[in-house]
Amino acid sequence: MHHRIRETRLGAALLEAADTLSEAFDTGLYLQRLSDHCVDLLGASAAGIMLIEGGETVSLGVSSRQQRLAQDLLEVQHHSGPCLDSYGTGQPVPPIAILAAHASSRWPDFTQQALRYDIDTTFAVPLRRNGTRLGALNVFVPADGEHPAPDRESGLRLAQVLADAAAVGLTNHRTVARHRTLTSQLQQALSSRVRIEQAKGMLAERWRTGADETFTALRQYARRHRLPLHDVATTVIEGTEDAEGLARERPAPS
Repeated sequence: MHHRIRETRLGAALLEAADTLSEAFDTGLYLQRLSDHCVDLLGASAAGIMLIEGGETVSLGVSSRQQRLAQDLLEVQHHSGPCLDSYGTGQPVPPIAILAAHASSRWPDFTQQALRYDIDTTFAVPLRRNGTRLGALNVFVPADGEHPAPDRESGLRLAQVLADAAAVGLTNHRTVARHRTLTSQLQQALSSRVRIEQAKGMLAERWRTGADETFTALRQYARRHRLPLHDVATTVIEGTEDAEGLARERPAPS
């Protein structure tokens, strides 16, 4: 691949890796697109990304080219494989010949499957951000690729650049998603508080009593019937409350 073309494609890949803040963000599609970029840039048969959390695989994303191949080679890495090694150490697994790895009994299940698919070489790089490991990117290279591939050292560096960009994008997405969730929870809590205050005021006017007494009645009714306080308040506002039941929860006059 001509250097200028590769640089243009790398720029497009990095731009896409950063585009993770949309509410319509799809993790699976994102991982697939980055895997596709790896295949194009590295002259590989296929590539895939394994996201890991708490030692457990939480998501897989594979290139659209040779999708079955990549899926099988990621899924077979239950206990050992280049992805798990790279994730476990936080360091790249340099290009290694599948035949050599198989002969030395390194990743036996993985190498056996890779040989069935005529994969010549594999390597993996970690997805890491500020000391936090998110997973690993695994690249599968045939003996004769459709396109000229960069040399092994350049290919490994290029894969790490893409993996680092993906780690930044995924970390930003998770941070924004947490903030959105927190904002939604705060908005719900505020809305609930407003409705409860409104219901207290309506009952206080109806019963000609103080807000503390009406709040006690609302709370007691909610507990007795195992209902959210917000739901009980909503029935008061909408005029569908159990008036007699609420009245029975009024504190006795002191």
